[in-house]
Amino acid sequence: MRFFTGIGVLLLAGVAGAGGLWYAWGRDLPNVSDLDVLEFSGQTRVYDRNNALIGTLTPSLSSSGGVNRDLIKLNQISPWLQDAVVTSEDRRFFKHNGVDYIGIGRGLIKGVLQNDLEGGSSITQQVVKNTLLADLNSARTAERKFKEAVLAYQLERSFDKKQILNAYLNVIYWGDGGRSDIVGAETAARAYFRKGASDLNLAESVYLATIIPAPNRRYKSFQAFRPLMKDLLGRMVEDARITQAQADAAWRTPIYPAGWRIGWNTDGSLRSAVLENPARLQSNLNEAEAARGGNRYQYLAYLQAVEKELTPIIGRKALYGGGKIYTGMDLQTQQSAERASRNADLPDGATLGIALVSPKNGEVLALVGQKLTGDRPSDWNNATQARRQVGSSVKPLLYTLALQRGWKQSDTVLDAPIRGDYQPKNYDGRWTGRYVTMRYSLDHSLNLTTVRTAQAVGIKEFEAKLRELGLTPPPNAGLSLSIGTLEASPLQLASAYASFANGGLYYAPTLVRRVQDTRDKVLYTRPAPVAKRVWDTQTAWLGLDMLRGVVNDLDTSQGGLAVRARIPGVQVGGKTGTTNEIKDLWFAGVTPTVAGAVWVGKQEGGPLPSWAYSGEIPTPIWQAAVAGALAGKPSATFAEPGGITYRVVRQVNMAFLDSNAEEEPVARDGEDTAGRGGFFSRRSRDPVQTEAQPRPAQQPTEPEVTEPEPVQEVVPVEPVPEAVPEEAMPIDTAPVNTVPVEPVPEEAVTEPVPSEIVTPEPVPAQPTQPEPLPSEPEPAPTPEPVQPDAVGTVTETPLVPEPVPAGDPEPLPDDSFNDFPADEGVFNEMPTDGE
Repeated sequence: MRFFTGIGVLLLAGVAGAGGLWYAWGRDLPNVSDLDVLEFSGQTRVYDRNNALIGTLTPSLSSSGGVNRDLIKLNQISPWLQDAVVTSEDRRFFKHNGVDYIGIGRGLIKGVLQNDLEGGSSITQQVVKNTLLADLNSARTAERKFKEAVLAYQLERSFDKKQILNAYLNVIYWGDGGRSDIVGAETAARAYFRKGASDLNLAESVYLATIIPAPNRRYKSFQAFRPLMKDLLGRMVEDARITQAQADAAWRTPIYPAGWRIGWNTDGSLRSAVLENPARLQSNLNEAEAARGGNRYQYLAYLQAVEKELTPIIGRKALYGGGKIYTGMDLQTQQSAERASRNADLPDGATLGIALVSPKNGEVLALVGQKLTGDRPSDWNNATQARRQVGSSVKPLLYTLALQRGWKQSDTVLDAPIRGDYQPKNYDGRWTGRYVTMRYSLDHSLNLTTVRTAQAVGIKEFEAKLRELGLTPPPNAGLSLSIGTLEASPLQLASAYASFANGGLYYAPTLVRRVQDTRDKVLYTRPAPVAKRVWDTQTAWLGLDMLRGVVNDLDTSQGGLAVRARIPGVQVGGKTGTTNEIKDLWFAGVTPTVAGAVWVGKQEGGPLPSWAYSGEIPTPIWQAAVAGALAGKPSATFAEPGGITYRVVRQVNMAFLDSNAEEEPVARDGEDTAGRGGFFSRRSRDPVQTEAQPRPAQQPTEPEVTEPEPVQEVVPVEPVPEAVPEEAMPIDTAPVNTVPVEPVPEEAVTEPVPSEIVTPEPVPAQPTQPEPLPSEPEPAPTPEPVQPDAVGTVTETPLVPEPVPAGDPEPLPDDSFNDFPADEGVFNEMPTDGE
């Protein structure tokens, strides 16, 4: 009796366990019907915002190794390859119901005895793993195995064995072709043997089946893995898939995988085997693409992003079943971005990503995922998928947060080393020891002043603002976040910067407006874009004014970082960014109708040459893409809100709020916010100011008393190109020439910076008498006043803004980027204030 009771308990426990697993992992499984792509027409047409046809979606099967758009039917694949793959990968494929328990048992025994966890997955499970569960990145986890098993059973009930084998042969990863992954039988046959999959002989088929478990390693070691071919031929004879005579003939058949020079003996043994040209794999793929005709991969990055956005909304059957998709792409802008990519002069081994969006509603105007060469681009889309450190491109977001809290562009911050464990440096390891204005600090991308600003504003507050802007701060970044350890894609950064151009609104980026089926029935209509207020309109304008200063305040001879972003007749603002060891180069910028970001770096990571500067490489790419996008379109200007005035401070015309324009500059050294790690404890702390409460004027105190210098006197700056310091933090600064200074400590912190700031020892008190504000080094003034967007906007004459009518600020210009075609009135425009 106890025996049966124990059995019952075990059964109940098993049922309960299975139910728990299903509750945890089985409720939101993908739909196996999405794999039925081989029967889809592939005639879904995609249009831009002006109803111009931009392409046709090609059904694809995604895998952990890449995407295959060369799907072929089973009768287009050599029977030899079909049999070789089944024998090699899943000998009991036609006997089990999706999960091969015998194979799993054999794999477990192998794992215990040989410490090798490979093996055991059936072909059905591998199809599931490489398609429906590709996002799990083939991780060997209990969750993945459970989902694999459930979906494999579902797959076997929905498709027959030949359909599943067909899917497998179209999705399996067959190696790295160089710029492109080799995915699927057709691509593999073209890459390795320059022929179609239907033309493979038995020897070639056995070779391709043999390298599947580790294609990159086995391809490079032909001699070492040649014996596996003979073993596979023997197992195919055992399974009655071929005769012994066919196996012997195949063994003696010479084969020549791409890139190999092989000498054969008549008995099938090798005389020699030398890998001479591995790049031949990619060359063969290029030849195959050329034979199919040009422009096959035109606008590929955008179309890929459309697929990714729509698949979870309407499913793959609707996506590839025909019909029409209307997007927010502007074809002229997309073509301009692709032209800029093709013409980009990049360091060897570098690639890029470009994203351009409309500030009015967040629609994506253009995407380029790679450096385009005319050949098939990589499946990886750097514009949307890559997450790279943004360097100094994050600084305008911090400075605007300070402006939101009542700071002014004329407020000054101490440019001097910071005490404590975290020791950032300016790019050249030097500092002025003076208080420099916020405007000057951003124009020259100084690190020390930026970190002190972050101390005063507060890292937690900065992290919260970044999240509002659709960005994800890394955990425990601490003060390093202020100079660029944030990781983002070009599309994310472009969308964040767009808030400067539209009066402080953030729109999540979108691509698709509407989807119709073959009968013109509407399957999906995008809801009207919803704006989130991240800056008030005046703060957004002040931040924009600083961004425009980065582009226009300094010319090339004065060390201007973003001179090459200027577009004649167009208002432009933006910021460069460079990360440690020059691994990533950025430019993010805005015009009244286009916001965008360009990233340049190596796909696999690693440093670029020392001569690579963000002002010289990504900046002109951005300029070319945006200038081409705007060519021939009506001109537009940024909409200035009310309550803004201008003052000339130290030869620079700056925007101020009417409420604080007459206040004296406030000097800050990093301790403005109590409890956040001040460094000069002798100074009194002011309470935290809110957006509506500008900080009162405050006189600085310094170790040495200096006489005030006339505003007109300017210390020339020797132009030095942007470079990267030795510390392990992202930077992007221009040099500051000063009087002799003491050296910066050479030790650089290489470990993650804690979020809490260590407060150093107090400094001896200085005289409490108010002391004059020392002048900062300034660029030489131009002889005559110039306009805001001309070369060198450093002027002694304040800009006179056009009068703004009372009431709400002027809405964004009504341009072709921001409107649907006249016959498509199904979308509502959002008010510019988001309310």
